[in-house]
Amino acid sequence: MAKYLVIVESPAKVKTVKKFLGANYEVAASNGHVRDLPKSQLGIDVEHDFEPKYITIRGKGELLAGLRKSAKKADKVYLATDPDREGEAISWHLSKALKLDEKKMRRITFNEITKTAVKASIKDAREIDMDLVDEQQARRCLDRMVGYEISPLLWKKIKRGLSAGRVQSVALRIIGDREEEINAFIPQEYWTLDVQFQIPGEKKPLVAHFYGKEKQKMNLNSQEEINQVLADLEGAQYEVAEVKKGERTKKAPLPFTTSTLQQEAAKVLNFSTSKTMRLAQQLYEGVDIKGNGTVGLITYLRTDSTRISVEANEAARDYITAEYGEKYTAKTDITENKNKKAQDAHEAVRPTDITRTPFAMKESLSRDQFRLYQLIWKRFTASRMQPAVYETTSVKIKGNDYLFTVAASRVKFDGFMSVYTQEDDEKKENNTLVRSIDQNTELKLEEFQPEQHFTQPPAHYTEASLVKTMEEQGIGRPSTYAPTITTILARRYVAKENKNLYMTELGEVVNKMMKQAFPTIVDVNFTVNMEALLDKVGDGSVQWKTVVRNFWPDLKESVDRAEEELEQVEIADEVTEEICEVCGRNMVIKYGPHGRFLACPGFPDCKNTKPYLEKIGVSCPKCDGEIILKKTKKGRRYYGCEHNPECDFMTWQKPSNEKCPKCGGYMLEKGNKLVCADNQCGYVTQRPKEKEES
Repeated sequence: MAKYLVIVESPAKVKTVKKFLGANYEVAASNGHVRDLPKSQLGIDVEHDFEPKYITIRGKGELLAGLRKSAKKADKVYLATDPDREGEAISWHLSKALKLDEKKMRRITFNEITKTAVKASIKDAREIDMDLVDEQQARRCLDRMVGYEISPLLWKKIKRGLSAGRVQSVALRIIGDREEEINAFIPQEYWTLDVQFQIPGEKKPLVAHFYGKEKQKMNLNSQEEINQVLADLEGAQYEVAEVKKGERTKKAPLPFTTSTLQQEAAKVLNFSTSKTMRLAQQLYEGVDIKGNGTVGLITYLRTDSTRISVEANEAARDYITAEYGEKYTAKTDITENKNKKAQDAHEAVRPTDITRTPFAMKESLSRDQFRLYQLIWKRFTASRMQPAVYETTSVKIKGNDYLFTVAASRVKFDGFMSVYTQEDDEKKENNTLVRSIDQNTELKLEEFQPEQHFTQPPAHYTEASLVKTMEEQGIGRPSTYAPTITTILARRYVAKENKNLYMTELGEVVNKMMKQAFPTIVDVNFTVNMEALLDKVGDGSVQWKTVVRNFWPDLKESVDRAEEELEQVEIADEVTEEICEVCGRNMVIKYGPHGRFLACPGFPDCKNTKPYLEKIGVSCPKCDGEIILKKTKKGRRYYGCEHNPECDFMTWQKPSNEKCPKCGGYMLEKGNKLVCADNQCGYVTQRPKEKEES
């Protein structure tokens, strides 16, 4: 009998795939990449048309020797690495490292690890797609060039161990730009006016919101404007001017892509992007299900498509009809994908078999695997169901020349919401409107409820909102979102507190230097255009070396210029007036994982260290102490009193010595403005120029 060798990436897949293929097939794993550029050098021969120098990854020699032996014995070798660009490149590297005969080597891919998909892939075996391999080579070479040319500059100018990256540095800039926006934000005052009415014969009061005049919506921006409206309404009679009833539908959600899965898992399950991808990988590769052995529960997890196969679509409709009834089954497909940047190479992330309900799988899964699988299963099932239908009522109430409005809705037909609801949708719905309210009903005024508000700054990025922004802007691809965020957190450029991402001092220094010395690298539009160009390499319309040839000269010129022009950022070894209590030397500023600290220069003889308290030359508004720049445990900067904990003064924004001329309170620096810390006061003025420059 013929013997066939199938090489997959992950050892977790070996057992599952072997079970589907039978005795004539040997299944082995490459354990991911087997060849890469060397770590000790750039690894790209710039003098000889940017030829990459690939070497066997350390520790993979023995594994490759075993694979070579198996390949020699086999009549045919099937390369079954992951069904994406990186998987294609790993197959190509395997073919080179194992010196495979092209006549007996074939490439197979399966989007899900099921018997049908694996067997079908053998029938559809093909040659390696060199366009995809070349796209991966181009990405690897560009990333290596950026990393290996710019990182040493960061080491020299700031501290060792830092890194720059083609996508990572742009992600850092996006976070930095948002922080600047937040810091420069000046709150604007506005008011709302709610009115409580009594409806004849009803115990429950009706709360309506101020709209304005009949043909003109009005914004209320001050107490004076509120007072004017209240004066105009003195003694007014109120009646229902209009009651409109209607219906609206809420479409079923699209099934998950990598990005939307990461976002929803962060919101609903509080998972980090890396945790979501790790668990999804386990569900894709196979889980031991009681009575079935190892089974792949979901389709491939790296995708930006919402497309679903015909078979999965039909199976879902049959299941929904049987379990929920015909009226719940969608009549048309909702697989349109509005994202023009989507590659549509794979299906959406979905269960491999809809009849494997989360409840049935629960005993075989860990708690977190179950929660993620349930989310994927519910979202996919909902995507094949009918829209939800709401009955809506909108009421206009007139008093003198002013209008007040009430809107309410209730679910008439739950449709897909019988399976899947999003937290936000539940909060938005107001179904408290009384049933018996008709036009011309006279209402009795109970009370006015004016309320002062202030506009809020943009929210800090979370992992989920950063992924969403990166996807919308076309930065990176599904496989890069999680590693990018993991890297900037691991390098301590960004700190994560209560889901929010904050720039650390180190992140600010690196971001500032990147913007100053390498504006193109951290430019969002440049990165987006580069991604589009790399996609063209993947579809065969652009040569990969053309991209690299055009990129290198500009990068090299920027690095050479930065070497000469950038002033050294002195963060380490700055001598202070603080005297070491142990040996009497002047202590120096060192840089550690959490930022600056004071250390004795006599190390290792003297190991004395203490916190570095950076005074900003501003007196504490609460006591006679001085304000110092501090950091949270995670590295987020704030300003507090040197007498803490006796004095509890703290602020995230930098305080000023200037006093507010309007209320006498302390002022905060926001961009080029000074703003009273008390929102109620709202005083704003221009910062003195010398202060700005300092």
